[in-house]
Amino acid sequence: MRVIICLVSLMLSVPFLMAQKAKFSYLDVFDLQYVSDPQISPDGEWVVYRRMGFDIMKDRSVGNLWLIKSDGSQHQKMTAREVNESSARWSPTGDRIVFSSSTENGSEIYMYWVTSGKLAKLTQLPFSPGSLTWSPDGQSLAFSMNVPKAPPVIAKIPKKPKGAQWAEAPRVTDRVYHEADGRGYIQPGFSHIFKIAAEGGAPRQLTSGDYHHRGTLSWNQDGTKIYFSANRVEDWEYRFRNSEIYSVNVENGTTETLTDRDGPDYSPKVSPNGRYIAYLGFEDKVQAFQTRKLHIMNSDGSGKRMISGNLDRTLSNIQWDAKSSGLYVSYDDMGNGKIGHISLDGKVSKLADNVGGTSLGRPYGGGSYTVSKNGTLCFTQSRPEYPAELAVISPKSKTAKKVTALNQPLLGYRELGKVEEVRYKSTVDGLDIQGWVVYPPNYAKDKKYPFLVENHGGPILNYGDRFSAEMQLYAAAGYVVFYPNPRGSTSYGEAFGNLLFNNYPGEDYNDVMDGVDHCIGLGIAHEDQLFVTGGSAGGIMSAWMIGKNHRFEAAVVAKPVMNWISKTLVADNYFYYANHRYPGQPWENFEGYWKFSPISLVGNIQTPTMVMVGMDDLRTPPSEAKQLYHALKLRKIETVLVEIPGASHGIASKPSNLITKIANTVAWFDKYRTAKVDE
Repeated sequence: MRVIICLVSLMLSVPFLMAQKAKFSYLDVFDLQYVSDPQISPDGEWVVYRRMGFDIMKDRSVGNLWLIKSDGSQHQKMTAREVNESSARWSPTGDRIVFSSSTENGSEIYMYWVTSGKLAKLTQLPFSPGSLTWSPDGQSLAFSMNVPKAPPVIAKIPKKPKGAQWAEAPRVTDRVYHEADGRGYIQPGFSHIFKIAAEGGAPRQLTSGDYHHRGTLSWNQDGTKIYFSANRVEDWEYRFRNSEIYSVNVENGTTETLTDRDGPDYSPKVSPNGRYIAYLGFEDKVQAFQTRKLHIMNSDGSGKRMISGNLDRTLSNIQWDAKSSGLYVSYDDMGNGKIGHISLDGKVSKLADNVGGTSLGRPYGGGSYTVSKNGTLCFTQSRPEYPAELAVISPKSKTAKKVTALNQPLLGYRELGKVEEVRYKSTVDGLDIQGWVVYPPNYAKDKKYPFLVENHGGPILNYGDRFSAEMQLYAAAGYVVFYPNPRGSTSYGEAFGNLLFNNYPGEDYNDVMDGVDHCIGLGIAHEDQLFVTGGSAGGIMSAWMIGKNHRFEAAVVAKPVMNWISKTLVADNYFYYANHRYPGQPWENFEGYWKFSPISLVGNIQTPTMVMVGMDDLRTPPSEAKQLYHALKLRKIETVLVEIPGASHGIASKPSNLITKIANTVAWFDKYRTAKVDE
């Protein structure tokens, strides 16, 4: 009888055990997928998009092109090729798709015929193409590509004897911008615009001169001109925030300037009726943050006016509607991605929420959208429960319908942490501050959990209610995670973002700590179990916080700036900081730069601190992280330095490095964690 009861009990428990979802784990990162760069056909029937995933054996992201009907049916891979494919663009009639694809020798332009499924390589290019754009008649393509330039030579070196093994020749640089994080040394050369027949053949260079011509390309109605943005002004290397709208004649290469103000003007788009050119930009007021506004002008450059004045948000990805009566735009509002429409008279209508999901590590903005001639809208949709999926809004329904479920096979069987918005007032000036809390799976209010503050980078960026592998892994490890948008964050207007001008770090510190105290008041954080981390500007804030107070049990400071004087003169973007972040150059304002340097507070730090940095980081060089580590070692504060080989500023660009970053952070915090929740 006892045996029968045991068997019955076991049988009853099996469905329960099978129903239990596993926690999100490190190796799950490799199984995540997301939708990127969706492009809808002119008739609104089909969507081609880039399906992104990760190769666990090669430790890298991979992207292939997929086709799906806008109603979610007939989901299929576009080609049989297993190589990286990107930048798919429909022909004006929807019969062909042009795209870029990797090859053994780099990247080339390919054509796909929709009806037949046939595929052809159109080019043999020496460098990777960008900004692929169809001519209105579908007969030609425009794209941008680098054209190399010989490096400077200072001295003539004697010819070495035959067979001799001399040292490698020196690398000589005379450019302001000569290296970039993630790229390393930038080979001399300039980006130019090219034209090629849609049937293939030799490309023809249209632009000339030692300037960069890149970004969005837009043809005029009759295909005789291409509009683009560039910085062709005098002293352009030092006016790095400047760009203008130009046109180039397709036949003779004559270039015409259409804008001339001091500041960035870019992303030109010709209206379907050919009357207007829309573009983004602003008059540079020399401050930390300015919102990008939507402008239009007549096709000849006259009649310039801004039409987005009532929308105090940074705009991107502008697209004309079919009637030339206004433009679709994307923007972030209070940590959430939006799509809107702005009419020519400035009326703003919001069309979609929750745009994003293409930044898997942390909950940053991003994402994209596309619109057909009949007004069908598709976009990358993300919620805290999933990264970017494809969503569609038909002109009739006005409601977003998610038509893909790339992550259901994985996330449908994982217990994720619940994400909840929190709002509170700054004690400095009463500003409204927004943040989010991620609870551990199966969170119980009557139990005590450690509380982890995660500070975002930028600092002029934003977090939001989006999927984040990093936050979910912290939650799965048993931490309540808090990530706020303090002053200086984007998506709250220009004035809010500019509060850090000549004042960073400043009261953003108070905003974060006010959030900690708010969560303590809610009972979800506890004074004796506080932890803090963040990367880049988040690393700066984390170092600043432990220099200002002793409330945290442990800290992980990732890729920080510790000394603004040394950082400003060695980073890849060394030319940016003077005046836009701090008054004058470091040698002109030594005390001002030092005042905002976290290293100035290092004598006050008592918190056990892990310091983490990529060994190839050019944005916040390893020497910055070592200043903190060495100072703490000299002071005999418990510390450890974690250096990630081959990693640039984007430490987590490789999936394994994302896992490494999170695992080391959790292990360090667990060492000082006294609150253990019963599993």
